[in-house]
Amino acid sequence: MKLTKVQRLMLHSLGQFYRSLNQPLVEKPVLVRTSKIAFIELLLKSQLLAKHERALYKNLESLGKQRMISYDNKMITFSENGLKELQKISKEIQQFNDLQHYFETAEKPKRKLQTIIRY
Repeated sequence: MKLTKVQRLMLHSLGQFYRSLNQPLVEKPVLVRTSKIAFIELLLKSQLLAKHERALYKNLESLGKQRMISYDNKMITFSENGLKELQKISKEIQQFNDLQHYFETAEKPKRKLQTIIRY
């Protein structure tokens, strides 16, 4: 089943959240996990998803039903399918970031660009 845009955003944001928390702990054998409540509060505080709290809970529940995430002692963990989907999303986002970086640093074309003035 295909994920909705909000579900993909939530999956990606959970991955980024875990990546930012666990990065300082790379040399230590500890992985930080979060609860559903703490993650939803974080999303609401960010104001990046224009959803209400209940809608975010429903989206997390549907990610659980689709076996993208699971709960281990009330802590959210990625399933194997969730990690694969997260890699797909990250690859897609990376392509957009690479294009943006290319056009910011690319040389200007040798041909003259046409300018049109509109009224």
